Amino acid sequence: MTKTGAFSRPVYIIAGGITKFAKAHPGMDFRLMCKEAFDYAMADVPTLTVDMIDGSSLSYFSDHFTRQLMAGIMVHDYLGLCPKPSRRIEGGGATGGLNLQNAYQEVASGRMDCCVAVGFETMSRVSTWKGNEFIALASDTNFDFPVGGFYTGYYAMMVRRHMHEFGTTVEQMARVSIKNHANALHNPYAQFPARLTVDDVRSAEMVATPLTMLDICTMSDGAACLIVAGEEVAERVCDHPVRITGIGTGTDAMRMADRPHGDVILLPHESAADYAGLRYPGVHSFRAGRMAAKLAYAMAGIGDPREEIDFVELHDAYTSSEIQTVEDLGLCLYGEGGPYSAGGATFMPNVDYGLELPVTPRVPVNPSGGLLACGHPVGATGLMQGVFALWQLQGTTAKHLGDPTLQVRNARRGLIHSHAGTGTYVTVTILERP
Repeated sequence: MTKTGAFSRPVYIIAGGITKFAKAHPGMDFRLMCKEAFDYAMADVPTLTVDMIDGSSLSYFSDHFTRQLMAGIMVHDYLGLCPKPSRRIEGGGATGGLNLQNAYQEVASGRMDCCVAVGFETMSRVSTWKGNEFIALASDTNFDFPVGGFYTGYYAMMVRRHMHEFGTTVEQMARVSIKNHANALHNPYAQFPARLTVDDVRSAEMVATPLTMLDICTMSDGAACLIVAGEEVAERVCDHPVRITGIGTGTDAMRMADRPHGDVILLPHESAADYAGLRYPGVHSFRAGRMAAKLAYAMAGIGDPREEIDFVELHDAYTSSEIQTVEDLGLCLYGEGGPYSAGGATFMPNVDYGLELPVTPRVPVNPSGGLLACGHPVGATGLMQGVFALWQLQGTTAKHLGDPTLQVRNARRGLIHSHAGTGTYVTVTILERP
């Protein structure tokens, strides 16, 4: 293994499936949701049999929602994979992204030739207040949680600092919401498709100033599945495999007060002069996201993501976090995320948003609708991003969504980004069409 984290063995995603993300799926428990996603993926590679699958990687965020410890092995058994190996992955909001990277490593290492990554969450089993409490347990329960540490409060604080440092506006945030909900109008798997205006977003119920209900993703029930394979299996069963060419993971201290300040972690197309005088990372930026991007770009051989990435599916739990993350990924400089996200560069070229866009769409961000519109069943979310990225790179979004509108033209390379807590774990994975 090289310093960039590259294994010599090529690894591919050969199929994916998801359930519809919904406020609740009262007719399905977590096992049946995962089986539905798994069966959809298997149907896309009909010559792949269960006997050819060497094991699974299972992800769900919280035992509390399901009231079931060791739910992962129950899914593994329900899929007919016992007595093969399995592992449960958990890492807050990055759980699904970490799961995909674990499946990659299982295959890249040679331990498996084919690994199924499945994730789920059943958040409807508890009230919204209780669900937010469970999610808040992913903060420091000795320091942050006792003083009211619910995540919307954290992100409100962070975007307030971003606004103070860089002049970001609530109208720019609202345009992120308009974009992602409008994209979801063409995605039948999305929980919350909608046609919105800036006034709609700003007049929605205030949750934690400046974040309204329409700046925030929703709790969901849902499952997602990706089938990951080595070259021999991929060539045997799949006409259009998509290669994983880069993975990166970054971390940071749980307590934001413990995070040191220092020099910006530079990406290949940046220089120290770009950030002279910037206090970094403060609470306006995610150091873990920048590290994850740096490692993934190095492994995939990416010199300038603005020119070499065709689309991004990123963790937009809040409109503000999309603005912060496009900076972390180097799609624009730190401080430029607001105008970059609002101006048109991240929009789809053939979707009517009801907005004047001064900039031509360049790198669509969250063409699926993202977490804001698709929903956020935590253990499934990062895998959901991978499913949509797979379909983009296979050129099959029209087949799977029943609508060609969200297909990115000539997409050859995509990026998926999964984020936990206030940026304690962040994953970036690069996918490419061979």
